[in-house]
Amino acid sequence: MSGSDTEAPTDDALTRERLWGAVLDGDEYAAGATIFAAVEAGMPPEDVLLEVIAPVQRRIGTEWAANRISVAQEHSATAINDRVIAALAHHPAARRDATVGRVTVACVDGEWHALPARLLAEVLRLRGWQVDFLGAQVPTPHLIGYLHQHVPDVVALSCSIPTRLPTAHAAITACQAAGVAVLAGGAAFGPDGRYARLLGADAWAPDARSAAELMSAGVQRRHTTIHQPVDDLPHLADQEYTYVRTAAPQLVEATVLGVAKRHPAMASYSESQRQNTIEDIAHIVDFLGAALYTDDDDLFVGFIVWTGEILSARGVPAASLHPALDVLDTQLRDYPRSRRLLQSARTALTERIA
Repeated sequence: MSGSDTEAPTDDALTRERLWGAVLDGDEYAAGATIFAAVEAGMPPEDVLLEVIAPVQRRIGTEWAANRISVAQEHSATAINDRVIAALAHHPAARRDATVGRVTVACVDGEWHALPARLLAEVLRLRGWQVDFLGAQVPTPHLIGYLHQHVPDVVALSCSIPTRLPTAHAAITACQAAGVAVLAGGAAFGPDGRYARLLGADAWAPDARSAAELMSAGVQRRHTTIHQPVDDLPHLADQEYTYVRTAAPQLVEATVLGVAKRHPAMASYSESQRQNTIEDIAHIVDFLGAALYTDDDDLFVGFIVWTGEILSARGVPAASLHPALDVLDTQLRDYPRSRRLLQSARTALTERIA
């Protein structure tokens, strides 16, 4: 292949690489200079947000999952991206008058990944919305109080962690009862928005641009009368979700003990290794609860397979998850939906290992 056949990197790609290098080095000033230079060279602020900062943030997550950067580096890089977004909002090229309507953007209670919501907030500002960005972990009662006080046209709820879906459901229902339509977004709602629809959200968008376009067209309330979360999910009547949620500490403790009996080598674990094991099992129980809430095998299976990949990247065999799943299955032998989910996860994990 001749040199002329080699595709030159685009301005977007070069800017992404420069930003990536800056955030990886922990250099906030270089990151800001990279973004401002792109704007001053003519790149629209919305493109800077969605074609530069957002892909770099996704890369941060991918590199952490592959064990190529540390948790500390991930936190530092994310914090720098957040500050760069805030700085960009004050650049003259990004200033817009609010002429379209008012929107409240918030993360559901327990959701600390605020950057996706922050990106949406800034895109909406660029498109003429008056945006009230409430940030991460907004307790539902406080969110509802805010809506009553400020009466936005729409509330955009962000949720990235599937274990927060029950909380998101309560927030969606409460916002609708307060008379405000809900636009749901974030990885927790599924790549196809299945959980947003299941939980009764008025609309769902896979990304910030799609969300802005939906809002421009108008988001209408699906529920015009007050309803309860259980009305959307009749399978909750079997009480399996309630049991797993309330018994979670006991389930985790018993599973840790059961795994230790099967693997005597755990007796020599350091305190750090033991805590990591307990946390991993607690996450399994949390995701089992979320899957029971939605009655969706894919949610739990996807988490178990992903966890196996993370463990493998850290030099731990994915097969090490099987004992925990087996012990949980024994504890939940009287709960058919739980056993179905655990069996689906074991099958998928076995196929993955093979």
